[in-house]
Amino acid sequence: MKKIFLLFSLSLFLACNISIEKDSEKNESPEAEKVQDSVGNFGIVIHGGAGTILKENMSDSLEQAYKAKLEEAIRTGHEILANGGTAIEAVQRTINVMENSPLFNAGKGAVFTNDAKNELDASIMEGETLNAGAVSGVTTVKNPINLAWEVMKNSEHVMLSGKGAEQFAKERNLEIVDPKYFYTEKRFKSLERLKARDSEKTELDHDSKTAFVDPFIKDSKFGTVGCAALDKNGNLAAGTSTGGMTNKKWGRIGDAPIIGAGTYANNKTAAISATGWGEFFIRGVVAYDISAMMEYKGMSLAEAAKEVIQNKNPELGGNGGIIAIDRNGNVSMEFNTAGMYRAKMNQDGDLEIGIYSE
Repeated sequence: MKKIFLLFSLSLFLACNISIEKDSEKNESPEAEKVQDSVGNFGIVIHGGAGTILKENMSDSLEQAYKAKLEEAIRTGHEILANGGTAIEAVQRTINVMENSPLFNAGKGAVFTNDAKNELDASIMEGETLNAGAVSGVTTVKNPINLAWEVMKNSEHVMLSGKGAEQFAKERNLEIVDPKYFYTEKRFKSLERLKARDSEKTELDHDSKTAFVDPFIKDSKFGTVGCAALDKNGNLAAGTSTGGMTNKKWGRIGDAPIIGAGTYANNKTAAISATGWGEFFIRGVVAYDISAMMEYKGMSLAEAAKEVIQNKNPELGGNGGIIAIDRNGNVSMEFNTAGMYRAKMNQDGDLEIGIYSE
C-alpha cells in the first residue's frame, strides 16, 4: 500500500511539473515572439511639409535640392536605428538636418510673422512612456526640436513658450543664435508679397499663377518638418518642428507643438507627425485620432490615416497630411494636398522619396 502511495505521489508530482512547464511556455511564448518580432525590425519616415506642390511649378534644380536634403535627413536617422540607436534619438537628429536647411519651414528656413520675426514651435514624444516635450514661440534657439527634447527629459513640464522656453534653453546649454540667423530672402519676400495682397489677414490663394510665382503665398498655412521612427527594441517616437504660418499675428500657435494634434507616439499603435492647416489639426486632434482608431477600433494604420486625412479633417474644412509608422514597421504617408515632401526607409535600407501626388 505504501509503495502504491509513493508511485501515485511521484506520478502526481511529474504531472504537475509537466503542466507548470506547459503553462510557463504559454506565458513566455508571446513575450518571446514579441522580442523576436522587434529585434531587427525598424524603420523611419519623414515629411517636409504639404501643400500645392506641383511638378510644373518646380525647377529641376530645386526638385533635386529637396530630394537630396530629404535623403540626407532620413539616412541620418536610419543609420542611428541600424546601429541600435533609439527611435527618439533618430527622430531628433533627423529633424535637425531639416531644421538646418533653408528649404523647409522650420529652423533656418522658418517663415516670417506679421512683425517680420521668426517664431518657432516644436514637439517630440516617446511611445514607450508617453513622455513628451514641446515649445512654442521661440526666436533664438537654433534647433527647437532639441529644446522640446530637453523639456521632455529634463523638466517636469510638457510645454514651454516664449522667453521662459528660451531661458530654459540657455540653462540646458543649447545653441542660442541671433534672430538674424533665421533670415532668408525667399521667406522675407514671401511675407512682403502676402502683406501687399492683404494687409489685414492671411488667407489661401487658389490662383495657380500666383502659386507659380510664389508657392509660399498659396501655402501660407502649410509648412512643417516631421519624423516618426521605430527602433530595434520595438519603441516608437515622433517629432515635429515648424516656423508656423506666414504673416501670423498675436502669437498664433498651430498644431506642431500640440501633443495629440501635430505629434503623437504610442507603442500600442503608431508614431505620427502631421503637416497642414494647424487650426483644423488641433480641432480634430488628428495625430491622436489616428492612434485611437487603431487602438479602440482595431483599424490598421493605413485605414485610420486614410479615414482621418481623406474624410474627417476635410469635413472640418482643413487639409494637409501625416507621416506615421506603426509598431510592426508599417508606414503611412497620407495627404490630401497636391503634394507633400516625404521619404521612408525600412530595415533593409529601401529608400522611397516623394514630392508630388503620385
